[in-house]
Amino acid sequence: MTSGEPQRCGLIAVVGAPNAGKSTLVNALVGQKVAIVSPKAQTTRTRLMGIAILGDAQLLLVDTPGIFDPSRRLDRAMVAAAWEGASGADLIALVVDGKGGIGPKVRAIAESLKDRREKKLLILNKVDIADKPRLLGHAATLNALAAFDDTYFVSATTGDGVAELKAALAARMPAGPWHFPEDQVSDATDRMLAAEITREQLYHQLHAELPYASAIETERYSEREDGSVEIHQQILVGRETQRAIVLGKGGSRIREIGARARAELMQLLGVKVHLYLHVKVRPGWEEDRSLYREIGLDWVE
Repeated sequence: MTSGEPQRCGLIAVVGAPNAGKSTLVNALVGQKVAIVSPKAQTTRTRLMGIAILGDAQLLLVDTPGIFDPSRRLDRAMVAAAWEGASGADLIALVVDGKGGIGPKVRAIAESLKDRREKKLLILNKVDIADKPRLLGHAATLNALAAFDDTYFVSATTGDGVAELKAALAARMPAGPWHFPEDQVSDATDRMLAAEITREQLYHQLHAELPYASAIETERYSEREDGSVEIHQQILVGRETQRAIVLGKGGSRIREIGARARAELMQLLGVKVHLYLHVKVRPGWEEDRSLYREIGLDWVE
């Protein structure tokens, strides 16, 4: 875009039940990784914005945590972040796992969108592995619950239908100046990105061994004189047994987590990264108000 040309810019809230593929879709629309993904539900904990551009339109894609029935304080904070991400949006995109079908969680979200004034799109994801006839039934059911302005069928993993969806989103953006420089793809700080990348590796390496019982706290993030970055992070767990799981035999697991996180950060940041990980047992870390600020969530009573 050259200075003075008309521009359009809008906020798109990407909402849905856990594990619908919201983060994968945001990454696909942006064209590179801005949100962490894993097969585990509720991977996304906080609001994160991916920034995509198509023609004269800048799309501000708010990747929100999955909406579910919360029990713990952390759960409540995540769900509050999801609905806050939809507040003031120009468009709400409900992403549904086309293979998984329509359960109570998806129905509840669709019904909660029924009376909202924002434009609403229904996006049925994972069409590459879904039963095609059932997809049309899902679309009809959900449109009966909330009158969506349009319905799209995509696979965020394979890219099927993503270009068409991106064009449709761009066409719906209101006139207005871009909010971010053309080369910026996310609103996440490098410090936040580093913590998210390490947390993603925890999920990939530990699978079901450490379900949501951990958090990443960045103790220090600094640049060295040679241009490299030095990062010190604490992996917080609630019990000594969980600490042993993260460390692995002879420290093998944490070394693997650190090596993979370091390699990805070097690729994303474009500089050499010195990453130091420590595991700390902090019982009740989910009740630490300051940690919520660190991971980008609001404290919810």
